Amino acid sequence: MTTPANTKFLTTKEVARLLNVNEKMVYSLVNEKGLPATKVTGKWLFPRRLVEQWLEAHILNYKHLDADLPADDGILLLAGSDDPLFQKTLSLFNSKCKDTVAFFANLGSMGGLTSIRRGVCHIGVCHLLQDDNNEYNFGFAEQELDRMPVFVNFSRREQGILLQKGNPKNITSVTDFARDDIRIVNRPLSTGTRLLLDYEIAKSKISTKDIAGYHTEVSRHLDAGLEVLSGRADAAPAIRTVAGMLGLDFIPLRWERFDLLIRRERFFEPSIQNFISLLHEEEFRRLAGSLEGYDVSLCGKMLFPDNFKDKE
Repeated sequence: MTTPANTKFLTTKEVARLLNVNEKMVYSLVNEKGLPATKVTGKWLFPRRLVEQWLEAHILNYKHLDADLPADDGILLLAGSDDPLFQKTLSLFNSKCKDTVAFFANLGSMGGLTSIRRGVCHIGVCHLLQDDNNEYNFGFAEQELDRMPVFVNFSRREQGILLQKGNPKNITSVTDFARDDIRIVNRPLSTGTRLLLDYEIAKSKISTKDIAGYHTEVSRHLDAGLEVLSGRADAAPAIRTVAGMLGLDFIPLRWERFDLLIRRERFFEPSIQNFISLLHEEEFRRLAGSLEGYDVSLCGKMLFPDNFKDKE
Protein backbone atom coordinates (compact mmCIF):
# COMPACT_ATOMS: atom_id res chain seq x y z
CA MET A 1 0.00 0.00 0.00
CA THR A 2 1.39 3.41 -0.98
CA THR A 3 0.90 6.74 0.77
CA PRO A 4 -0.92 9.45 -1.23
CA ALA A 5 1.55 12.10 -2.46
CA ASN A 6 -0.57 14.92 -1.02
CA THR A 7 -0.42 13.55 2.55
CA LYS A 8 1.19 16.27 4.70
CA PHE A 9 2.11 14.04 7.65
CA LEU A 10 3.34 10.46 7.67
CA THR A 11 3.00 7.87 10.44
CA THR A 12 5.93 5.84 11.72
CA LYS A 13 4.77 2.88 9.65
CA GLU A 14 4.54 4.99 6.50
CA VAL A 15 8.03 6.43 7.01
CA ALA A 16 9.41 2.93 7.61
CA ARG A 17 7.84 1.80 4.33
CA LEU A 18 9.19 4.88 2.52
CA LEU A 19 12.73 4.26 3.78
CA ASN A 20 12.45 0.46 3.50
CA VAL A 21 13.46 -0.06 7.14
CA ASN A 22 11.66 -1.43 10.20
CA GLU A 23 9.83 0.89 12.59
CA LYS A 24 12.48 0.57 15.31
CA MET A 25 15.06 1.93 12.86
CA VAL A 26 12.84 4.97 12.30
CA TYR A 27 13.09 5.83 16.00
CA SER A 28 16.87 5.47 15.79
CA LEU A 29 16.97 7.83 12.81
CA VAL A 30 14.98 10.41 14.78
CA ASN A 31 17.36 10.23 17.74
CA GLU A 32 20.68 9.78 15.95
CA LYS A 33 20.32 11.29 12.47
CA GLY A 34 17.84 14.11 13.03
CA LEU A 35 14.96 12.67 11.00
CA PRO A 36 12.30 15.45 11.32
CA ALA A 37 9.41 14.40 13.56
CA THR A 38 6.88 15.72 16.04
CA LYS A 39 4.93 14.00 18.78
CA VAL A 40 1.18 14.58 18.96
CA THR A 41 -0.94 12.85 21.64
CA GLY A 42 1.85 10.36 22.22
CA LYS A 43 2.29 9.36 18.57
CA TRP A 44 5.09 10.33 16.19
CA LEU A 45 4.17 12.24 13.03
CA PHE A 46 6.60 13.11 10.24
CA PRO A 47 6.06 16.15 7.94
CA ARG A 48 6.37 14.68 4.44
CA ARG A 49 8.19 17.69 2.97
CA LEU A 50 10.77 17.70 5.77
CA VAL A 51 11.34 13.96 5.42
CA GLU A 52 11.92 14.42 1.68
CA GLN A 53 14.37 17.28 2.37
CA TRP A 54 16.13 15.10 4.97
CA LEU A 55 16.46 12.30 2.42
CA GLU A 56 17.91 14.67 -0.19
CA ALA A 57 20.37 16.07 2.35
CA HIS A 58 21.66 12.58 3.17
CA ILE A 59 22.30 11.43 -0.40
CA LEU A 60 25.81 10.03 -0.71
CA ASN A 61 27.98 10.11 -3.84
CA TYR A 62 26.01 13.09 -5.10
CA LYS A 63 27.72 14.71 -8.06
CA HIS A 64 28.93 18.16 -7.00
CA LEU A 65 28.55 20.74 -9.70
CA ASP A 66 31.35 23.07 -8.58
CA ALA A 67 33.25 22.53 -11.80
CA ASP A 68 30.20 23.74 -13.77
CA LEU A 69 29.61 26.86 -11.65
CA PRO A 70 31.35 29.81 -13.28
CA ALA A 71 34.32 31.21 -11.36
CA ASP A 72 34.56 34.99 -11.54
CA ASP A 73 33.05 35.41 -15.01
CA GLY A 74 30.94 38.41 -14.06
CA ILE A 75 28.10 36.52 -12.37
CA LEU A 76 27.58 36.12 -8.61
CA LEU A 77 24.91 33.59 -7.62
CA LEU A 78 23.35 33.75 -4.15
CA ALA A 79 20.57 31.60 -2.70
CA GLY A 80 18.78 31.28 0.61
CA SER A 81 16.74 33.36 3.00
CA ASP A 82 14.61 36.37 2.19
CA ASP A 83 15.55 39.70 3.82
CA PRO A 84 14.76 43.34 2.91
CA LEU A 85 18.21 44.68 3.86
CA PHE A 86 19.86 41.90 1.89
CA GLN A 87 17.77 42.74 -1.18
CA LYS A 88 18.74 46.41 -0.90
CA THR A 89 22.38 45.38 -0.53
CA LEU A 90 22.19 43.33 -3.74
CA SER A 91 20.88 46.41 -5.56
CA LEU A 92 23.71 48.49 -4.08
CA PHE A 93 26.26 45.87 -5.17
CA ASN A 94 24.90 45.78 -8.72
CA SER A 95 25.01 49.57 -8.95
CA LYS A 96 28.59 49.82 -7.69
CA CYS A 97 30.26 46.72 -9.18
CA LYS A 98 29.70 47.15 -12.90
CA ASP A 99 31.82 44.13 -13.83
CA THR A 100 29.64 41.67 -11.88
CA VAL A 101 25.90 41.01 -11.82
CA ALA A 102 24.48 39.39 -8.66
CA PHE A 103 21.42 37.12 -8.89
CA PHE A 104 19.49 35.87 -5.85
CA ALA A 105 17.17 32.86 -5.51
CA ASN A 106 14.72 33.07 -2.60
CA LEU A 107 14.77 29.40 -1.52
CA GLY A 108 14.74 29.74 2.27
CA SER A 109 17.68 28.97 4.54
CA MET A 110 17.59 25.23 3.90
CA GLY A 111 17.41 25.92 0.17
CA GLY A 112 20.51 28.09 0.44
CA LEU A 113 22.38 25.37 2.29
CA THR A 114 21.30 22.75 -0.25
CA SER A 115 22.42 25.03 -3.09
CA ILE A 116 25.86 25.32 -1.49
CA ARG A 117 26.04 21.53 -1.17
CA ARG A 118 25.05 21.04 -4.80
CA GLY A 119 27.51 23.68 -5.96
CA VAL A 120 24.93 25.78 -7.80
CA CYS A 121 25.52 29.06 -5.95
CA HIS A 122 28.52 31.03 -4.70
CA ILE A 123 26.97 32.24 -1.42
CA GLY A 124 24.26 30.68 0.75
CA VAL A 125 22.21 32.95 3.01
CA CYS A 126 21.00 31.24 6.20
CA HIS A 127 19.58 31.78 9.69
CA LEU A 128 18.92 28.27 11.03
CA LEU A 129 18.44 28.04 14.79
CA GLN A 130 20.19 24.99 16.22
CA ASP A 131 18.78 22.61 18.81
CA ASP A 132 20.82 24.29 21.54
CA ASN A 133 18.54 27.35 21.10
CA ASN A 134 21.66 29.51 20.94
CA GLU A 135 23.87 29.05 17.88
CA TYR A 136 22.93 29.37 14.23
CA ASN A 137 23.90 27.54 11.03
CA PHE A 138 27.07 25.74 12.22
CA GLY A 139 25.42 22.42 13.07
CA PHE A 140 23.29 22.42 9.93
CA ALA A 141 26.34 23.07 7.73
CA GLU A 142 28.31 20.33 9.47
CA GLN A 143 25.51 17.87 8.80
CA GLU A 144 24.80 18.92 5.22
CA LEU A 145 28.25 19.63 3.76
CA ASP A 146 31.31 17.45 3.26
CA ARG A 147 33.50 20.31 4.49
CA MET A 148 32.68 23.23 6.75
CA PRO A 149 32.29 26.47 4.75
CA VAL A 150 33.43 29.97 5.65
CA PHE A 151 30.82 31.79 7.74
CA VAL A 152 30.57 35.56 7.35
CA ASN A 153 27.95 37.49 9.29
CA PHE A 154 25.58 39.70 7.33
CA SER A 155 23.59 41.03 10.27
CA ARG A 156 21.71 40.28 13.41
CA ARG A 157 17.99 40.92 13.10
CA GLU A 158 14.94 40.79 15.35
CA GLN A 159 12.39 38.06 14.72
CA GLY A 160 8.87 38.12 16.07
CA ILE A 161 5.17 38.28 15.28
CA LEU A 162 3.53 40.87 13.03
CA LEU A 163 0.15 42.15 14.20
CA GLN A 164 -2.42 44.55 12.81
CA LYS A 165 -1.95 48.14 13.90
CA GLY A 166 -3.24 48.64 17.46
CA ASN A 167 -3.41 44.87 18.00
CA PRO A 168 -7.23 44.73 17.81
CA LYS A 169 -7.32 41.01 18.69
CA ASN A 170 -5.14 41.58 21.81
CA ILE A 171 -2.60 38.92 20.82
CA THR A 172 0.16 38.66 23.41
CA SER A 173 2.03 35.45 22.50
CA VAL A 174 2.16 32.47 20.15
CA THR A 175 -0.28 30.69 22.47
CA ASP A 176 -3.05 33.02 21.26
CA PHE A 177 -2.74 31.53 17.77
CA ALA A 178 -4.93 28.64 18.93
CA ARG A 179 -7.88 30.95 19.61
CA ASP A 180 -10.96 30.51 17.41
CA ASP A 181 -10.90 34.17 16.33
CA ILE A 182 -7.27 34.19 15.16
CA ARG A 183 -5.93 33.33 11.70
CA ILE A 184 -2.25 33.47 10.81
CA VAL A 185 -0.20 33.24 7.66
CA ASN A 186 3.01 31.20 7.77
CA ARG A 187 6.39 30.86 6.03
CA PRO A 188 7.58 27.79 4.07
CA LEU A 189 9.15 24.78 5.77
CA SER A 190 12.53 25.54 4.25
CA THR A 191 12.84 28.88 6.08
CA GLY A 192 14.54 29.72 9.36
CA THR A 193 11.51 31.81 10.33
CA ARG A 194 9.27 28.73 10.12
CA LEU A 195 11.83 26.78 12.16
CA LEU A 196 11.70 29.42 14.88
CA LEU A 197 7.89 29.51 14.92
CA ASP A 198 7.72 25.72 15.19
CA TYR A 199 10.19 25.89 18.08
CA GLU A 200 8.01 28.47 19.87
CA ILE A 201 4.89 26.35 19.30
CA ALA A 202 6.66 23.20 20.51
CA LYS A 203 7.54 24.77 23.85
CA SER A 204 3.99 26.12 24.32
CA LYS A 205 0.83 24.22 25.23
CA ILE A 206 -0.79 24.52 21.82
CA SER A 207 -0.60 22.30 18.73
CA THR A 208 -0.21 23.28 15.10
CA LYS A 209 -3.53 21.57 14.29
CA ASP A 210 -5.27 24.15 16.47
CA ILE A 211 -3.92 27.12 14.46
CA ALA A 212 -6.05 28.46 11.62
CA GLY A 213 -3.82 29.41 8.69
CA TYR A 214 -0.78 27.44 9.89
CA HIS A 215 -0.47 25.72 6.49
CA THR A 216 -1.03 28.94 4.51
CA GLU A 217 2.46 29.92 3.34
CA VAL A 218 3.95 33.00 1.69
CA SER A 219 7.47 33.20 0.32
CA ARG A 220 8.70 36.56 1.72
CA HIS A 221 8.62 38.49 4.99
CA LEU A 222 7.03 41.39 3.13
CA ASP A 223 4.29 39.12 1.76
CA ALA A 224 3.52 38.02 5.32
CA GLY A 225 3.27 41.67 6.35
CA LEU A 226 0.93 42.49 3.48
CA GLU A 227 -1.40 39.65 4.50
CA VAL A 228 -1.62 41.14 7.99
CA LEU A 229 -1.95 44.70 6.68
CA SER A 230 -4.85 43.69 4.40
CA GLY A 231 -6.68 41.92 7.25
CA ARG A 232 -6.51 38.52 5.60
CA ALA A 233 -4.42 37.38 8.57
CA ASP A 234 -4.34 38.53 12.19
CA ALA A 235 -0.69 37.62 12.73
CA ALA A 236 2.40 36.29 10.97
CA PRO A 237 5.98 35.34 11.87
CA ALA A 238 8.41 37.85 10.37
CA ILE A 239 11.18 40.31 11.17
CA ARG A 240 10.75 43.71 12.82
CA THR A 241 11.81 45.69 9.77
CA VAL A 242 8.60 44.67 7.98
CA ALA A 243 6.54 46.02 10.87
CA GLY A 244 8.38 49.32 10.50
CA MET A 245 7.92 49.39 6.73
CA LEU A 246 4.16 48.72 6.88
CA GLY A 247 3.22 50.41 10.16
CA LEU A 248 2.27 47.16 11.91
CA ASP A 249 2.55 46.17 15.56
CA PHE A 250 5.20 43.67 16.56
CA ILE A 251 5.82 41.14 19.35
CA PRO A 252 9.56 40.39 19.60
CA LEU A 253 10.70 36.77 20.00
CA ARG A 254 14.49 36.91 19.68
CA TRP A 255 17.48 38.39 17.91
CA GLU A 256 18.96 35.97 15.39
CA ARG A 257 22.17 35.72 13.39
CA PHE A 258 21.86 36.01 9.61
CA ASP A 259 24.97 34.61 7.90
CA LEU A 260 26.61 34.15 4.53
CA LEU A 261 27.99 30.65 3.86
CA ILE A 262 30.77 30.29 1.29
CA ARG A 263 32.73 27.23 0.23
CA ARG A 264 36.37 27.65 1.25
CA GLU A 265 37.74 26.96 -2.21
CA ARG A 266 35.71 29.90 -3.57
CA PHE A 267 36.16 32.36 -0.72
CA PHE A 268 38.92 34.44 -2.37
CA GLU A 269 37.24 34.79 -5.74
CA PRO A 270 37.10 38.53 -6.58
CA SER A 271 33.31 38.77 -6.93
CA ILE A 272 32.79 37.19 -3.50
CA GLN A 273 35.44 39.40 -1.91
CA ASN A 274 33.88 42.48 -3.51
CA PHE A 275 30.51 41.59 -2.00
CA ILE A 276 32.01 41.10 1.47
CA SER A 277 34.01 44.35 1.15
CA LEU A 278 30.78 46.23 0.46
CA LEU A 279 29.55 45.28 3.93
CA HIS A 280 32.30 47.41 5.48
CA GLU A 281 31.48 50.53 3.48
CA GLU A 282 29.71 53.54 4.99
CA GLU A 283 27.05 53.47 2.27
CA PHE A 284 25.94 50.00 3.39
CA ARG A 285 25.97 51.05 7.07
CA ARG A 286 23.70 54.00 6.31
CA LEU A 287 21.39 51.66 4.42
CA ALA A 288 21.19 49.30 7.42
CA GLY A 289 20.59 52.24 9.77
CA SER A 290 17.59 53.35 7.72
CA LEU A 291 15.70 50.15 8.58
CA GLU A 292 14.40 48.98 11.96
CA GLY A 293 15.40 45.73 13.60
CA TYR A 294 19.00 45.28 12.42
CA ASP A 295 22.31 45.12 14.26
CA VAL A 296 25.36 45.20 11.96
CA SER A 297 28.05 45.21 14.65
CA LEU A 298 29.22 41.74 13.47
CA CYS A 299 28.59 42.39 9.80
CA GLY A 300 31.42 41.35 7.48
CA LYS A 301 33.24 39.39 10.18
CA MET A 302 34.17 35.71 9.90
CA LEU A 303 32.57 33.42 12.49
CA PHE A 304 33.71 30.10 13.91
CA PRO A 305 31.88 27.46 15.99
CA ASP A 306 33.32 26.79 19.44
CA ASN A 307 33.92 23.14 18.60
CA PHE A 308 35.09 23.75 15.04
CA LYS A 309 36.21 20.56 13.32
CA ASP A 310 37.11 20.25 9.69
CA LYS A 311 35.22 17.42 8.01
CA GLU A 312 37.56 15.87 5.53
